[in-house]
Formats: sequence, C-alpha cells, structure tokens
Amino acid sequence: MTKTILITGASGFTGIHACEYFAKQGYRVFGTVRKMPSVITENTELIVCDLANEQDIDKLVHTCKPDYLLHLAGQNHVGTSWEDPVQTLEINAMSTAYLLQAATKHTPDCKVLIVGSALQTDPQDISSIPHPYSLSKTLQTLIALSWTKLYNMDVMVAKPSNLIGPGNSNGVCAIFIKNILHAEKSGSIPAINVQNIAATRDFVDVRDCISAYEYIFLKGRPMEVYDITTGGCHSLQTVLEHLQTITGATLNITAASNDSSDSFPEIQPKKLLALGWKQKQTLASSLSDMIDYYRSYP
Repeated sequence: MTKTILITGASGFTGIHACEYFAKQGYRVFGTVRKMPSVITENTELIVCDLANEQDIDKLVHTCKPDYLLHLAGQNHVGTSWEDPVQTLEINAMSTAYLLQAATKHTPDCKVLIVGSALQTDPQDISSIPHPYSLSKTLQTLIALSWTKLYNMDVMVAKPSNLIGPGNSNGVCAIFIKNILHAEKSGSIPAINVQNIAATRDFVDVRDCISAYEYIFLKGRPMEVYDITTGGCHSLQTVLEHLQTITGATLNITAASNDSSDSFPEIQPKKLLALGWKQKQTLASSLSDMIDYYRSYP
C-alpha cells in the first residue's frame, strides 16, 4: 500500500526538495503552505494551513492521516525572534505541540520527525541560550522527545547543519553566488564582502539531508536526536576558492576578519551513518549545481 507523508513548510527551500523526493520514492505527499504558491510542486497535494492555529492543525492531520510526518516549517530568523519572541515560541514550539497532539489523536502509529536546529542548546543550561530563536528550538525538541515517553508516540528529532544546494536560499553560499552572477551579467569584477573569511561551517547538501530524513523514518529509533552533518568543515575561504574555479571569475574579496576561532564544531554523524546513510554530494558539486540553478533562475 502507498504510504502517506505530511510535510510542513512545503514551499520553503528544504520543503520543495522534500516534496519532490518523497513523491519520486512513491509516497503520497501532502504539504502545508501559508498561502498557495504561484508554481505548484508536482505530485504534492498542497493545503493552506496556519500552523499556529490548533484547530487548523487538528483538521489537517485528521484529513491527511499520515504514516509519516516531517515538520520543517517554522520561524528561523534570529533577528525576528528578538523582535517578536512570543510569536517565535508560538510558531516553533506550540505548532510542534499541536501537531503531536493531533497525531496522537488521529494517527497514533504515525512516525514523526521534527527538524530542530544546530542553534538549540541544553535545556538544563539556561545560560547557554543565546537568543529567543534558540529557546524556541530547544523547547521544540524537549516537547518532541517528551511526547514519546508521555504518549508512546514514535517521535524523533533531526538537527541539520548548514544546508546548501540548488534552490532559492538565503544562505551564505547563495549570497556569494548571487553576487558573482550579478557581476557576471554586468561585466564587472565580483565584489565579495566577508565578515570572517576563516570561519568554518559544515555544509550539507539539501538533497543528502532529505535522503537522511527518509533513513531516519525507516530505521531511526524513537526519542533519538540525529545530527545531519558531513563530519567535515570548510572555511568561507575554501568556498570562495571553489566558486572562483567553477565560474572562472576573479573575485575582489574584502574580509573584516581572519579569525579561525569562529569555527563550527565538527560533529560526526555516527547515529546517521549507523542507519546506512551516505553523503553523495561534495561541496564542489553542490556549489556547481547552485550556480546552474541561479543562472537559469528567472
């Protein structure tokens, strides 16, 4: 029988890839959006839903009755979380509670994967919470993992690092590429301003990340947190060197800092690898595909 998956945030960078991936894998895909997009993702049944509304979510889950629930949607901007912390908590933490409550009620055998953040912290260490966004994602994970114990639901959490790959993104790699291609069109030398060129990050291709989500659904254990990383970090200097090689452009780079202490901690995806997941995309292949995407972007 065809399995059904409900994906929140279906019109976002990761959501579009997730809907396409699971549809190709043979799932019946439902996706939530805040408003209907002008371009509809093929093989996805989109539903307009306010994830901060308990009644909307209850109706949503009752209608879809998913076998799998992938919760991607949320408020993911740190600056916005300072401006409206309560709304950030409502969107990130309470929407998770509403989804889990509805799943418990309407489809208790559903496998749920909540997508957390590398910026969440230990809930027992309040001093480690740097901003309201981190607080909201920390509470989100606490709610998700507690639900397994309280209601015997199959709930897991994924923590992806910095996602890259083709698609409309606001990440640092996408910003670099947009600047380079804009200069390419105008015939000028690309000017790249970097706060700290020595800063390192673990960049994971969004397509590898979606594959990891399926591995977690099929083989993951309830109440586990799975880090989705490559296990290796790259500096922004390395990223820019790759972009120069791929595009052939000579970049005019201005860096405010060259501080190697600003480094993303290297986290080995041991739990994920144990499930059988393997990284397919390299940093160079991801950046190349991003360039192709933005060159064809209308």
